[in-house]
Amino acid sequence: MGDSNVNLASLIGSRICHDLISPIGAITNGLELLDLTGGVQGPEMDLIADSVGNAGARIRFFRIAYGAAGEQIMGRPEVVSVLEDLNRGGRLSVAWGPLEGQSRGEVRLAFLALQCVETALPFGGEVRIMVEGGTWTVTGKAQKMNVDQGLWDGLSGNGTTEITPALVQFALLPAAAADLGRKVRMACDETGITLRF
Repeated sequence: MGDSNVNLASLIGSRICHDLISPIGAITNGLELLDLTGGVQGPEMDLIADSVGNAGARIRFFRIAYGAAGEQIMGRPEVVSVLEDLNRGGRLSVAWGPLEGQSRGEVRLAFLALQCVETALPFGGEVRIMVEGGTWTVTGKAQKMNVDQGLWDGLSGNGTTEITPALVQFALLPAAAADLGRKVRMACDETGITLRF
């Protein structure tokens, strides 16, 4: 994937997220108004509210991971909020280590790496994202892991697993890392997997 393809994919991702966030926000506002007026109550409304909240969290995450990454700095509270909303009630817990703000391009790489690591933790687990001396580390740990080695080898250009829409992060991460002058390295054992860039 060349620079132009990465940029085009990012612009498409930004456009889709931008166009979807407004109707999701409108539904959220409508639910709040219904709640204030004492309108419809019950498990149905709770299900709708949870689903809208989940959709909004995913769009915020995807906007960073797949959208155009500028040089602006993202503060820790914003990043932590996105990750908490995304994983609320899920089987995966994510700890964001950096205390200082980080460039959107680097946060993008961390989010793409998180999605890669998540594929190896189908039963849930813990992911820790750290940066030290300019090197990022995304580590996932779980009692049960499922690592498709052919897929992970693709991060270094030697993969044998076909990239499907659900696995697009494995194609985009090394290309986006190369755009920032970085290379992705992977290490794995029975209970953990680590990406560094």
